[in-house]
Formats: sequence, structure tokens, C-alpha cells
Amino acid sequence: MRPFKTLTLALVLSLLTPLVAAAQKLSLSDISGYLNQLQTAKGEFTQINDDGSISTGQIYIKRPGKVRFEYNPPEQALVVAGSNTVVIYDGKSNQPPESYPLDRTPLSIILARQVDLARANMVTGHSFDGTATVVTAQDPAHPEYGNIQLKFTANPVELRQWIINNGNGSQTTVVLGDLQKGGRLPNSLFDVGSPGQGVNR
Repeated sequence: MRPFKTLTLALVLSLLTPLVAAAQKLSLSDISGYLNQLQTAKGEFTQINDDGSISTGQIYIKRPGKVRFEYNPPEQALVVAGSNTVVIYDGKSNQPPESYPLDRTPLSIILARQVDLARANMVTGHSFDGTATVVTAQDPAHPEYGNIQLKFTANPVELRQWIINNGNGSQTTVVLGDLQKGGRLPNSLFDVGSPGQGVNR
């Protein structure tokens, strides 16, 4: 009887193992659903820049199409996306803020009104690294704009990190703290016409 029990246990474990592995890797539909239900969120972030320098600050997200990065001192920088425009404000510069279309950046993929990662040629990578599901996505119509690599954990689904690979070859990593979801975020936070105005100013 004992060999039979051992064989039965081995058989059960062999059947369960693929199910456990499958549960660890989030599907594209699960991730799309998470992003689509994410209306507002705020929290802390750490940014690793292309030159290896590190910045920290607060992020505010209001989907669709709006995000704000407020950088902590000694940085005097602010990045605001709204009205399909991204504005980069540098308090240390005498130059006017830089601006460019949001839809020319990979970040527009997760800020879209309706996220569908199953769209043809959008996802170029979908893997599990042992702790998180990693998805690499691009604009199928404009792969030259670069891509965004998103990292999600499960139970419940949470966005933890993204890496933006711009079309010019530069790379920026943003590691998110625990996001506080829901709540009201005024549209004035995302006013690209007044990028220096914010919750702490």
C-alpha cells in the first residue's frame, strides 16, 4: 500500500505543479483589466535614470491620459502629462519647459482610455521572473517610439515597476511604492499650461 500511496501523491503533485505555475504568471487580460479599473492613484516612486543617478518623489495618476511626477529636493523637476502632452519642468533651468506629444511616449500605453494588451503586435514579451509577471509593450503602429516594460505582482494584482526604453536608446526605470488607489485628484494637478503649480507648491 505504501508504494501506491507514494505513487498517488507524486501523481497529484505532478498535476498540481502546472496549475501553481500558471497561477503565478498573470494573463494579459488580467493585467489589462487591472489597468482599466485603475482610475486614480498616488504614491511614492524611485527613479533610476539612464546615467545611473537616482531621484525620488511622488506620483499622481489619473486615467485616462494624466500623470504627474513631483521630484523631491534637491531636484527641482516636475513632469506633467495631460491634454495629450508631456511637459518637463526644470526649476534649475532658465529655459522654458520642454513639451512633446504623450502618444509619442511608451507611457501612453498604460494611460490609454482602454488598455488592450492582447492587441496584435503590442506585447513583445510576457514572462514570469519568479516573483512578478513582466510584460514588454509597444505601440504597434509606431515601434520606433520605444517600449515599456511593466512588472506586476499577483494576489492582488499590483503594478510595481516600469522601465521605459525610448526610441533614442535611453532607459528610465520607475519603481513604485504602495499606490493609494481611488480618491479625488483635481484636474489642475495635470494642467500642462501651469506645470509649476502643484499640491506642495
